[in-house]
Amino acid sequence: MGLRIQTNMASLSAQKVMGKQQTRAEHASQALASGTRIVRAGDDAAGLAISENIRGQVRGMSMARMNSFNAVSAIQVSEGGLNEVSNILIRLRELGIQAASDNIGDKEREFLNLEAKSIIEEADRIAKTTVFGDKRLLDGSGGKQTYQVGAFAGEENQITYDLSTDATASNLGIDGLSMESKEDARDLLSTVDEALQKVGGMRANFGAIQNRLEITTSNLDNQIENLSAAKSRISDADIAKESSELASAQVLQQAAVSVLAQANQFPGVALKLIG
Repeated sequence: MGLRIQTNMASLSAQKVMGKQQTRAEHASQALASGTRIVRAGDDAAGLAISENIRGQVRGMSMARMNSFNAVSAIQVSEGGLNEVSNILIRLRELGIQAASDNIGDKEREFLNLEAKSIIEEADRIAKTTVFGDKRLLDGSGGKQTYQVGAFAGEENQITYDLSTDATASNLGIDGLSMESKEDARDLLSTVDEALQKVGGMRANFGAIQNRLEITTSNLDNQIENLSAAKSRISDADIAKESSELASAQVLQQAAVSVLAQANQFPGVALKLIG
């Protein structure tokens, strides 16, 4: 090959190699900085599509998991209110048994009746003021509640339950109860026992719903974990590999620079022949 000064082929070849190694170094740097091996869609078009789809699923499941947690919270608030109503009914039953006995007089029975009316009012107040957000939970106005607990559309990704639980004094049949006499106190006992059974049924229903939601949350946790692992295998960068790639590219780039410097001197050799 003769000496030429217009076209330096050695320099062009060195520039091509240097550019290639620079691209490798940039890609490795971006992969290390971002933590993902797919820096551009062209790196792995199919892998990018799959990993992005999985990422969408994981984000959706994370929000569905939050929905399930919030539903459990609403159930716990409801059950907490029913627990207090149940405590009031048990206390009301105690007062009724005490008032039904002749070991107290009419004056004492009047005091017991005053307490009974007071705690019945409190039970009714609890039922009417137990809320979660803007939803009343224990006054029978809640209606059906639907929670999205899946990452996709369809009824199979929803949980619906009836929030028409009515623990008001009128629904339990305890409004207007009194124990002004022994007979009233004895009648009160059967009414309170029926109210306790109603409240127990409501609490059992809430317990069943809560257990289902907790199972749903556990299942979502498993899916999120497994899908995240799948996405990691597809798109996450292998730091050891990318570090080696960066080191290799930098060494070869430095070598290309040295060769380019020498190649740029070749036309000068031709000038010596002219001189």
